[in-house]
Amino acid sequence: MKIACVQMDIAFGNPERNFEAIETYIEEAANAKADVVVLPEMWNAGYALDKLDVLADKDGSRTKELFSRLAGAYEVNIVGGSVATKKRDGFYNTMYVASRTGEIVTEYDKAHLFKLMAEHHFLNAGQKMNIFELDGVTCGGIICYDLRFPEWIRAHTLHGAHIMFIPAEWPAARIDHWQLLLQARAIENQCFVVGVNRTGDDPNNKFNGHTMVVAPWGEVLLSKQTGEGIFYAELDLKQVEAVRKMIPVFQDRRTDLY
Repeated sequence: MKIACVQMDIAFGNPERNFEAIETYIEEAANAKADVVVLPEMWNAGYALDKLDVLADKDGSRTKELFSRLAGAYEVNIVGGSVATKKRDGFYNTMYVASRTGEIVTEYDKAHLFKLMAEHHFLNAGQKMNIFELDGVTCGGIICYDLRFPEWIRAHTLHGAHIMFIPAEWPAARIDHWQLLLQARAIENQCFVVGVNRTGDDPNNKFNGHTMVVAPWGEVLLSKQTGEGIFYAELDLKQVEAVRKMIPVFQDRRTDLY
C-alpha cells in the first residue's frame, strides 16, 4: 500500500485557499499512484477557533463533497485529516475518510480535546471509535492529542486495526514527544502508524512537520521532513501478522488483571 502524506502549511482562517491547496495535493498524489492520501489536522481553517461560526464547514458538506468527488475521479482513498465542522449541537474537529469509489466510509470527531490550544472552550468532544476499511485492510483513525492516550489506540487495534492514521497540528516545541509516541504506539500495538503533521506558523504556534510512518517492528519508514510537500511510504501489510506471531502481545494480555 502506497501512502501519500500531505505535509502542508495551512492558511490560518482561510478555507478558500486551503480547499484549493488540498485539491492540488490530492491530484498530485493520485497521479503518483498513491493508494491512500493522508491530510493533516484542521486543514480547512487552522486553529482560528474564535471564528468557527464563520469558518467551520456546516455538517462537513463541502469537505465530504470534495473528498467524494476526488476519490471517485482519481480512484484513490482519502484519509481526510480533520476539519472544523459545525453540527447541530456545536463545533467539532472531524475526520472524514473516502474510499476509491467516492463513498464516505467513516466520520470521527476528536475524542480528547487539547486544553493548551483551548479546544475545550470551542469544540465538543467525540463519543465513538473510528474503525474503517480501505482496500480490504482494517484501519483506525484518531486525531493529534488522542495520540497521548495509549488505551485509545489499543482499543482500535483490539478491533482489528492494522494501520492507525493520526493527523495533527503538533507544535515544534513538543515535536520530540510526537516522534517518540508515534514509534511507541506502532511497537506496542504491532501495527503501522501514519502520523501526518502540518508545517509553517499560525499566530500562536510554530510547526515543523516531522510527518512519520512507522512499521510494526518500530522501523521508521518516513521522518525528519520539515518543509511543505507530499512524502511517500510503502507499507508491506504482511508485516503486521508476522510481527504479531513473533511476539504475541495480543494473546498474552492479562485481561483478568486489566
